[in-house]
Amino acid sequence: MGHIQNKDYSQRDFDPIVRDGEELISTHCCFCGMQCGMNIRVKIADQTVVGVEPRYDFPMNGGRLCPKGVAAYRQAELGDRLKTPLIRKNGKLEPATWDEAMDLIVSKIQDIQGKYGKDAFGIYSGSSMTNEKCYLMGKFARIGLGTKNIDYNGRYCMSSASVGFNQSIGIDRGSTNPWSDIKFADVLLIAGSNTAECHPLSMPYIWGARDRGAKLIVVDPRQTKTALVADVHLDIRPGTDVAIANGLLHVMIEENLVDQEFIDNHTTGYEELKELVKKYTPSHVSEITGVSVDKIVTAARIFGQAKNGMTMFARGVEQHATGTDSVSNYVNLCLVTGKMGRKGSGVATFTGQGNGQGGREHGQKTDQLPGFRKITDPKAREYIAGVWGVEESEIPGPGLSAFEMLQALGKEIKGLLLVCSNPIVSSPTVKDVGGYLKDLDFFVCMDMFLSESAELADVVLPSTVWVEDNGTMTNVEGRVLRVKGVDRTPGETKRDWKIICELAERLGRGKYFQFNSPEDIFNELRVASKGGIADYYGITYEKLEKMQGVFWPCPTEESEGMPRLFEDLRFNFPDGKARILAFEHKGPNEKTSKEYPVILSTGRVVFHYLSGNQTRRIETLRNFCPDPYVEIHPSLAKKYNISNGETVKVSSPRGSIELVAKITKITREDMVFVPYHWGKELAINHLTNPALEPKSKIPEFKVCAVKLEKTSAVVGENHG
Repeated sequence: MGHIQNKDYSQRDFDPIVRDGEELISTHCCFCGMQCGMNIRVKIADQTVVGVEPRYDFPMNGGRLCPKGVAAYRQAELGDRLKTPLIRKNGKLEPATWDEAMDLIVSKIQDIQGKYGKDAFGIYSGSSMTNEKCYLMGKFARIGLGTKNIDYNGRYCMSSASVGFNQSIGIDRGSTNPWSDIKFADVLLIAGSNTAECHPLSMPYIWGARDRGAKLIVVDPRQTKTALVADVHLDIRPGTDVAIANGLLHVMIEENLVDQEFIDNHTTGYEELKELVKKYTPSHVSEITGVSVDKIVTAARIFGQAKNGMTMFARGVEQHATGTDSVSNYVNLCLVTGKMGRKGSGVATFTGQGNGQGGREHGQKTDQLPGFRKITDPKAREYIAGVWGVEESEIPGPGLSAFEMLQALGKEIKGLLLVCSNPIVSSPTVKDVGGYLKDLDFFVCMDMFLSESAELADVVLPSTVWVEDNGTMTNVEGRVLRVKGVDRTPGETKRDWKIICELAERLGRGKYFQFNSPEDIFNELRVASKGGIADYYGITYEKLEKMQGVFWPCPTEESEGMPRLFEDLRFNFPDGKARILAFEHKGPNEKTSKEYPVILSTGRVVFHYLSGNQTRRIETLRNFCPDPYVEIHPSLAKKYNISNGETVKVSSPRGSIELVAKITKITREDMVFVPYHWGKELAINHLTNPALEPKSKIPEFKVCAVKLEKTSAVVGENHG
């Protein structure tokens, strides 16, 4: 083999090639919170979207894309896109004009609110939208409709992280550090995240840390692709995160692996934690979690002895009835060891939705106003009323959280506007959710495809897809980004923000929604967020272009943002001290029993996104993973005489689903795992438990009790 000569590369070697008759539009992926940079290829003649290239100039992905990112652009040209309004006539959705659809919507809103009050019409929105649209939904609910009942699907994703961060460090930004800091950690503890599949472009950062000698601890019931490369895999029983964190804290305290100076100067509550975790000995925690004593002690020593380190987690920690406790307890690991406020030290949650961070900052949550202000705070209400030009009394108080809203449909809530969400797939007990939607007096949906939820609507409004969008998103780090799209509206589609402004106009509230562009909306958002925790005031479109994104808080136009929080070691409380909070292990809401002896947990696969409304329509992604499956450990499969590829009926107290068995040692022997990206008879959320975390109101998706029954012979090998 000949000698391979080294070549000096310049930026030009990575610049995309502009082909004749095409233009490149620089934007960001529509899927997870990484918000990878990409260039969309567009034919100039007819504005057709024909391809994508990763951007080398954006630091998050550095010229890489995951399978979803590579295929995302294809949804723009799919034949089943919604391109005309639909109205239900004689039980069927039929094409209609915009005037017909909007006249019907306005008349129904006025009729319902006239009969039952303003709060009888609700909004259920999503976090895959731009910051501008998320802000607009909150404003439209409060002063367009005058309803308190608005919430969003992010309630199912990151609400436990939000509460946990707020109660521990006083601020809810997905990461206290820029992602580049990961490479400088000496230890990474990743809990409840299959990072390699769900956030693949985070793995180069993890490998960067490993290249420097960093240790990796993974807490997960499954031996995921992430856990396979860990130095220590804490293979916990689902629902025992509080206990495993208490066990690690016990060992670190007993062996004096804590930073007492940091604790004394920058935290409160340590003595209470120290007393509580005394009983969480490694042997006791091993009994609760199923993790060996040696693994618990080894992991605690690795984390405690490291100078710099980060704890990072995702839905596997948060989607529990004790999710906020678990989040704060993982934050405790960094607080007691002083791993905060510097390069390579901090906490982060992997954001699942494209704008999961920005979507929860500016008023979509039922208890919040823009800038992470509390809607019950008189000063916050007065300030936002001034920005909006209304009396403070016109802003409603807090309403129902997402799943509580669904349960109230047909009762307190008679009409619903659903935007960028698919709750009949993503909610627990989906059979009940379908019934709730059918109980509505009037149901209108805005979407780009006819989702399982949209199929039940009285009116469906066609909106544009992400490559036709313009505005900003906020990624997993808290970095606000500029997204751009091709300037087109195929068929009779309209952009979501224009639809909302038109509705406001027709409802007689148009004077509050005089926006001519997303930038107009963003400039009002900037003012609305000013002085809040999530302060965007100093961020402008021009600055975003120049800086490849800006981290909030950015309070002034001179500021360049704050990539790393707490460098002054002052936390976001009046006394400047973080809160070390102590939690007892309670376990999941639903325990296994003689009738339902197996634990079910749910999650994602690399080829699909959320409810699958977008990715299941893209042929390449569908071919990689066409159907859901159930992962079963060989010893559990042997107990039920189940072979690979056979059909298995999985049942909980709430319903049943038939799935193809995938026999694998990835899972624990006492559990099964099913991905959740499918609807109708393939929706695993027929089975999941609707029990809500009391603080965050997130449903307990990650644990419920099930039974297994073999139903047929082999239908295929290695299915899924």
